[in-house]
Amino acid sequence: MSRKSLDHTLKLLTELDRAGSIPEVIAAVQRQLTGFGIDAIIAGLLPTPTSLVSFNRQFLVMESVPAEWRTRYLSRGYAAHDPIVALTFQQQVGFGWGDPTLPPPATTTARRVMNEAADFHLRDGYTVPLTTVEGEVGGMSFAGSHLEIAPEHRGMLTLIASYAFGHALLMRGQPIATRSKLSPRERETLQWAAEGKTDWEIGEIMGISEHGIDSHLRRVRTKLRTRNRAQSVAEGFRLGLIV
Repeated sequence: MSRKSLDHTLKLLTELDRAGSIPEVIAAVQRQLTGFGIDAIIAGLLPTPTSLVSFNRQFLVMESVPAEWRTRYLSRGYAAHDPIVALTFQQQVGFGWGDPTLPPPATTTARRVMNEAADFHLRDGYTVPLTTVEGEVGGMSFAGSHLEIAPEHRGMLTLIASYAFGHALLMRGQPIATRSKLSPRERETLQWAAEGKTDWEIGEIMGISEHGIDSHLRRVRTKLRTRNRAQSVAEGFRLGLIV
């Protein structure tokens, strides 16, 4: 993530800290991401793949989709057929709905879900897979008719999604990680990761190998219960581990 993107992200995280309700969280995210083509935000927890048929409104952490689409999606059990939901279980990092490396919808119903979403101007999107402190799988999607997200902005969106998701869960009264006891080296590694440094660059700064940096970040993910570097950075900011 570039310094400019990081500064923009930190501005939004500060604004999210001031949000007093989930609608305010959504409004803050959409306000700061004007120009990306984002018309809707959907974030939720996911039951196990075999239990997706039971997906209901209680699993939604925050959303700003058209009411008619939300009602149709829930009443028809579309979560069990949604290819984006399936990919959220499979992917470790954020993905664009049209990324060429991803498989196309495999069934007629999956294609119907995507086609009907497009009817509600949710044709394009970017989804960030997330994990809660209790190990529950979740995800947050940014969607619209056509998103303008450059590759260098993906890290920013992942960080924003992770932070906003955790903040919204806190407002719902769900368990959130407490201040974890990272070692000084783990905390320093996370600090440099937040600055956008690569493993090689961090290793040069700290005087250890890339393998050592990777080991530090793996332990950070274990302690913070996160799936990837961006989510770890987001948790680090939320917990005050990064300054």
